[in-house]
Amino acid sequence: MMDLALEAARSCRLVTSPNPWVGCVIDATDGQFLGATSPPGGNHAEINALEAAGQRAEGADLYTTLEPCNHQGRTGPCTDAVIAAGVARVVVAIEDPDRAVCGQGISALREAGIEVEVGVRADEVADLLAPYLKHRRTGFPWVVLKLAASLDGRIAAPDATSRWITGPEARIDAHRLRAESDAVLVGAGTIRADNPSLTVRDWQPPSGVTPRTGQPQRIVLGTVPADARVHPALEMDGPLEQVLGELGERGVIQLLVEGGATTAAAFHRAGLVDHYAVYLAPALFGGEDGRPMFAGPGAATVSDVWRGEIHAVTQLGSDLRIDLRP
Repeated sequence: MMDLALEAARSCRLVTSPNPWVGCVIDATDGQFLGATSPPGGNHAEINALEAAGQRAEGADLYTTLEPCNHQGRTGPCTDAVIAAGVARVVVAIEDPDRAVCGQGISALREAGIEVEVGVRADEVADLLAPYLKHRRTGFPWVVLKLAASLDGRIAAPDATSRWITGPEARIDAHRLRAESDAVLVGAGTIRADNPSLTVRDWQPPSGVTPRTGQPQRIVLGTVPADARVHPALEMDGPLEQVLGELGERGVIQLLVEGGATTAAAFHRAGLVDHYAVYLAPALFGGEDGRPMFAGPGAATVSDVWRGEIHAVTQLGSDLRIDLRP
């Protein structure tokens, strides 16, 4: 049942931010009824599942990927609806760290006499909701650094040409990353050199997945010409921690950093990257004069080399995507 709830949560991943993408299943005697979080201002997953089940929710088990809310926001408390529907048992994957919830939903259900179990598929749900969980715990967005390079780690030739190192499948996947992100950030130097638009163009969501309306917000570190294709964009400067704090206050849950090498190095060296998405092409520049993924000096000795954990490896056409986390 929780696997079904996870599927429902993935189906709404692109439309709920800054709210969490949650899935819910009501397991009744005559079937399962699914609900997913609506866009901001709409129903939470539990309400949608309860509406789908109707009177069949009475005496049923309810499975949800995130603790039901117990406060009045843009919608009413989900706990009130669960209690009123006569649900007998609630299974929750993880507690909600949002200070407005944070265990209160589970307590309210138990006080109403409903059996509550917590922790089913907790690791999978925490991974799916990692951007939301970090934002609620720290106020900062989840930072994804996207890099595309040859196998010998070069992102551009000595003459600055870089299109295209990776193939079409990798580029489509990179646009999927943009679609999942609330904002895309690049340095002003990248805008002046490449004049990108940073829009989602090449990726289309699979059947059953609701697409985000509009484009991710575009962020530039520094200032760029008024006629740059990236506009409308938010031009920012100052310490990166300050930038991330301001973006978090603006409701940015996931930030995709796309470069260039100076910006990538700044986020990496500051320890601000939560997830590295590295696209590697079966290409070799064959020398040291190509532009590396990170600008500036690296580790001075092997004991200083940064090491993370490979989260996933995916083949995309002729390229590889390696997902790496600290």
